[in-house]
Amino acid sequence: MTYTFGLDTFGDRNSDGDGVPLSHAETIRNVVEEGVFAEQVGLDFFGIGEHHTDFFPMPAGDVVLAAIAARTQKIRLGSAVTVLSSDDPVRVFQRYSTLHAISGGRAEVILGRGSSTESFPLFGYDLADYEELFEEKSALFAELLKGGPVTWAGKTRAPLLNQDVVPHTESGAFPAWIGVGGNPESVVRAARLGFSLMLAIIGGRPARFAAYSQLFRRALDKFGRPALPVGVHSPGHVAATDAQAKAEFWPRWRDTIRLVAAERGFAIPTEESFDWDTGPDGSLYVGSPDTVARKIAATLRVLQATRFDLKYGMPGLTHDQLMTNIELYGSQVVPRVRELIA
Repeated sequence: MTYTFGLDTFGDRNSDGDGVPLSHAETIRNVVEEGVFAEQVGLDFFGIGEHHTDFFPMPAGDVVLAAIAARTQKIRLGSAVTVLSSDDPVRVFQRYSTLHAISGGRAEVILGRGSSTESFPLFGYDLADYEELFEEKSALFAELLKGGPVTWAGKTRAPLLNQDVVPHTESGAFPAWIGVGGNPESVVRAARLGFSLMLAIIGGRPARFAAYSQLFRRALDKFGRPALPVGVHSPGHVAATDAQAKAEFWPRWRDTIRLVAAERGFAIPTEESFDWDTGPDGSLYVGSPDTVARKIAATLRVLQATRFDLKYGMPGLTHDQLMTNIELYGSQVVPRVRELIA
């Protein structure tokens, strides 16, 4: 089996060494440097997730990915999630087919319904239409990926009649995934429409998602689809030792979850819950290179997944801490995972 390893960021707002937040602009420039460095340490993928908040100031990740594409040659580049429900599928397709052209065929996209919902009021969408928006727009996106003129009609945007959508891709469709955080209907939808499956696991036991991997494969068979990959996206932080990684990550994790807990329905983490989440059965990949590698390998085995994307960073970490994380992940964690799963 071919395994691939990536990094995801939400453009987490950096701080300086004294805890003072950097500007949004400097944080974005740092993400460009981090993406370029990810290629230098041998990683397969670098993704940027769409967010619209002061602590995740990353509303136009595709623009940042284009800057990274201009300075790299091999690494694949894409969205860690694009909130398709509050965007236009034609524009999303056009942005990522443009990135595909700029990067020489290295673009891909992960589509999500939007577990963070700030984009809905920002762009004038009603959360009451949450399910219908994603169902219609993901179906249209699947049609756009086929290439050629598109005819489509629905309730959530104007119809298309034999519409040529440009730019055309040079070598067929770019890879597209559906990000799923625990909704079985989304798993079946991904299989029905021919998207790969990205499991976004940010709490609880990763092993409980094995049922979704199995459901995805059964649904692919039912719909007559070929086998498609399953990936995992989870947060973490790598440092020289377990103690250092936890000390750097814990206060940032605690403070960020507090900010979003009410909206997302999360429990406020405690030091005890953090110890469990960073332990062998939890979903935070925080520790030394060997600790994180062993945990990733175990997750890939139990979920029968072939891709792992570490969502690195948290608002308040420094750029230097993130660069160390990237270096250790690429140079030590990934080679060790490959040894463990060989």
